[in-house]
Amino acid sequence: MIIRTRLLIGVAVAALCDRQAARAQASRAPKPFAPLKVIDTSFMDRSVKACVDFFSFANGSWVKRDTIPADYSSSGVARDMSDRNELVVRSVLDDVMKRRASLPAQSTPRKLGTYYASCMDSASAEREGLSPIKPQLAAIDSVNSRTALLRQMARMQMNGAVAGFAYGPDVDPHDAGHYLGGFDAGGLGLPDRDYYTLADPSSDSLRTFYVDHIVRILTLAGEDATRARSEARKILALETELATASMTRVARRDPAALDHPMTLEKFGQSTPNLDWPVYFREVGLASPLKKVNVTEPNFYKRLDALLTSVSLDDWKAYLRYHAIDASAAWLSTPFVNEDFRFSSKFNGAKALLPRWKRCLRETDGTIGEALGEAYITKNFSPRARTRAKAVIDDIRAAFGDRLQKLDWMSATTKKRALDKLSKMGEKVGYPNRWRDYASLTVAEGPFALNVQRAAAFEWRRTVNRPGLAVDTTEWTMTVPTVNAYYNPQKNEMVFPAGALVPQTFDASADDAANYGSLGGSWAGHELTHGFDDEGRHFDAAGNLKDWWAPSDSLKFTREAQKVVAQYDKYIQVDTFHVNGKLTLGENIADFGGVLTAYDALQRALQRNGRPKAPIEGFTPEQRFFISFAQSWRAHVRPEALRTRVTVDPHAPDHWRSNGPLSNMPAFAAAFGCKPGDPMVRPTALVPHIW
Repeated sequence: MIIRTRLLIGVAVAALCDRQAARAQASRAPKPFAPLKVIDTSFMDRSVKACVDFFSFANGSWVKRDTIPADYSSSGVARDMSDRNELVVRSVLDDVMKRRASLPAQSTPRKLGTYYASCMDSASAEREGLSPIKPQLAAIDSVNSRTALLRQMARMQMNGAVAGFAYGPDVDPHDAGHYLGGFDAGGLGLPDRDYYTLADPSSDSLRTFYVDHIVRILTLAGEDATRARSEARKILALETELATASMTRVARRDPAALDHPMTLEKFGQSTPNLDWPVYFREVGLASPLKKVNVTEPNFYKRLDALLTSVSLDDWKAYLRYHAIDASAAWLSTPFVNEDFRFSSKFNGAKALLPRWKRCLRETDGTIGEALGEAYITKNFSPRARTRAKAVIDDIRAAFGDRLQKLDWMSATTKKRALDKLSKMGEKVGYPNRWRDYASLTVAEGPFALNVQRAAAFEWRRTVNRPGLAVDTTEWTMTVPTVNAYYNPQKNEMVFPAGALVPQTFDASADDAANYGSLGGSWAGHELTHGFDDEGRHFDAAGNLKDWWAPSDSLKFTREAQKVVAQYDKYIQVDTFHVNGKLTLGENIADFGGVLTAYDALQRALQRNGRPKAPIEGFTPEQRFFISFAQSWRAHVRPEALRTRVTVDPHAPDHWRSNGPLSNMPAFAAAFGCKPGDPMVRPTALVPHIW
């Protein structure tokens, strides 16, 4: 599934100092937080000229005084909003955890409380050590054939572990009303295939670090150090083969490059060593598949060859490592420490999050709809939902106006684009129907096993979807999440309640503030994803279809290349530049979003009237742009920025503010910027898309 999100929310993980410190963290009461504002003028640095560096003008004082907490990889809007949301979620979880014994045995609240309680039981995790997953490791050790190996891969995938490749039902690219079985590349332990394939000192060092990490994990599990190092090198070699056969992230941005529907018979002919009927029986498919989409056929041809060219013992070592790695964060302290040591290499966090935060995030991530309803009762009013929806609807109308006025798009394509816009769905706040957890099994005892049970529940919930009608009510983010997304295969944008609170949105704030933040960097951004370099390839129904006139596609591509060139010149961190091709879709959405939101603000001001006087010294137009820039307020560790160069389709937040605004005459007019100022790009270089 291709889902375009507004921003990347970093997950901070870090090392556990010792058992005593962990208990202290788990019981420490969180400090109260000051309320957030959509616009906070105390964040501004008036010594910076708005026409030179607007991000620093809007956020500079905050950046100067901010210190990233040791257990985080970044600070800013996402962290501040998430911290406040998590206090609400914690109150829900603490309540059901304390009352779980008195709740009906099979009720969702009882399961939720038990799940969270088993995670918070650090003493049990210390006593159990590796014991919770020893049966899994014994099952891997007992593998004695290629067929048994495939069965074991299937079991691990069902339990949420990395195992060779990725399977899952998805929306049919050519029949968006139904699901289709989907096979994708996978099987890697490093964040991206480039970490295996790049030949430079930094990549060599990371691969050495990865081997060392595997050695540590295997020796903690009881292996001899010499054997563990030999196996670690073989695991890296196997994963390097898988990585080399995988497409780059930039190549995967083209939906057509991932579109390879075929009969199961044809797929089987290209992978004769992979017994798919055996696999499907193991994962619980009620009836055989007739057709699948194989996103990367070359990957599966290589996987098929590796199944016989790589020894069974090496495959078993690979599965053994990934089985342990999948549960390491929830085992005893030595495993948690090593899991953090590895993760922090890529995100820069210096200390472990408090246990309650780790448990809360895992609970929300795995069975999140079980607590969503209680969250919105405490943290999201009907008035907020209504006002937020009004802003989003204004954005939709403003984008329609922009479409009508485009001088580069033909009438035929314009008509189809307007049709897609009119049929674009929106979900605001929370689902109208909550997920049914009746078949979820949760038990008192090791949390690692409950995590596996939750993964297996989700697998069983969706595995038999191929051929069925698409569930249009389903959400792929939980209600407290500080994020939003556009799904081109459903042609819908989704805004969880967790993102519709200050700093993003405040029902009592002025229009300029709300339209700059919620309107520009959220609603306008997500809507524009429907027409970015990926989203534009899907029609109004969500089908992968070339609905553009050829001349319009050429014009779009020409203007999109200006966006690539603009962001290629920006520095990400150190000497690394932003990857303009990787970040193209997000950059187009940022620019289209703020353009559309500005138009929507003007409509709102005409309808509602302008303020009688400047607010906090700024006109509505100025407040709009300040709000937009403050919605990207962030301070990120260098390690995380280096990782993002390779894996993240979003540019750094500094450029998500300055990049779009430097292309806007309306911004220059609002702050009196002149040609030649850094925040005013030459007209010939400015892209004209939406």
